[in-house]
Amino acid sequence: MKFNIALLAGDGIGPEVINEAVKVSDAIAKKFNHEITWTPALTGAAAIDAVGVPYPDETHEICMKADAVLFGAIGHPKYDNDPSAPVRPEQGLLLMRKKLGLFANVRPTFTFPSLIDNSPLKRERIEGTDLVFLRELTGGIYFGEKGRRDGGETAFDNCVYTRVEVQRLAKKGFELAMTRSKKLCCVDKANVLETSRLWRETVQAMEKDYPEVTVSYEFVDAVAMRLVQWPNSYDVLITENLFGDILTDEASVISGSMGLMPSASVGEHTSLYEPIHGSYPQATGLNIANPLATILSAAMMFEDAFGLKDEAEAIRAVVNKSLEEGIVTEDLAPKGSKKYKTSEVGDWLVANL
Repeated sequence: MKFNIALLAGDGIGPEVINEAVKVSDAIAKKFNHEITWTPALTGAAAIDAVGVPYPDETHEICMKADAVLFGAIGHPKYDNDPSAPVRPEQGLLLMRKKLGLFANVRPTFTFPSLIDNSPLKRERIEGTDLVFLRELTGGIYFGEKGRRDGGETAFDNCVYTRVEVQRLAKKGFELAMTRSKKLCCVDKANVLETSRLWRETVQAMEKDYPEVTVSYEFVDAVAMRLVQWPNSYDVLITENLFGDILTDEASVISGSMGLMPSASVGEHTSLYEPIHGSYPQATGLNIANPLATILSAAMMFEDAFGLKDEAEAIRAVVNKSLEEGIVTEDLAPKGSKKYKTSEVGDWLVANL
């Protein structure tokens, strides 16, 4: 099979971790007799520096023509530290989601047996954790009207959802639940927010179409608490944009490192695959960043975008082997053990595929 993949490295450690994912993907392609054409494109701060905008039209065209997008990370301190900056890298991410129609962020959280004690949570709390968040990605407070009034002394951000937006996200949640343990949790704040009441009534109306799925409804604050108490009690969770942004970052540390968890953003056009971590600008160019989340995102791409489960399993198996044998970057290396460079981890994975 032949694939055309848009390669958006982005900022900070993005290019470094993307490079290792490309090496592993090319090795998988060779092993299984596929052919990959990579098409690089600018986004984030790198795009602002080059052409003045964080998601150029040229990049969008490349993404639209691609079979999938592999994405690194965006963000730069010079924008983080300047609240008045008129153009920001994150605007490119929001615009990309909107223009590509990426309305569902699929973010799994699972544990690795060899790293179970790396988690900040007790072993007995997290063993068996294997959950997936579906976060609505193109609506809510991030995309609602926002601004200042009273001479700048009052700020507002409107949270707006339509029933259609809720239905399309919930449909993916129900469908995913049907392939797993047939449990779905709708996360909202329906005791306070009108948008959450719309979420809850919409999902309730859809239950009849999926009679095999057991649906629970929980407030976001309760879920935030239970994620650190009994994360293995959850399977598939659906939620709106802001709640999902916060909860998925909380869930990400269950595994022991943000450098381990992959994600996918899917919807109307080309699907995008990316690690959940940020651009980690302090580590830029030091060859110390953990590339495994990006490599596991590539595994999601092979399975979900291309339907190649064996290829995805091969990547996951060699990643697990690297963790078991201690071929890890400094964020995972036990005290006194060898710390491998980003590129060394990628080279080891390729050699062991």
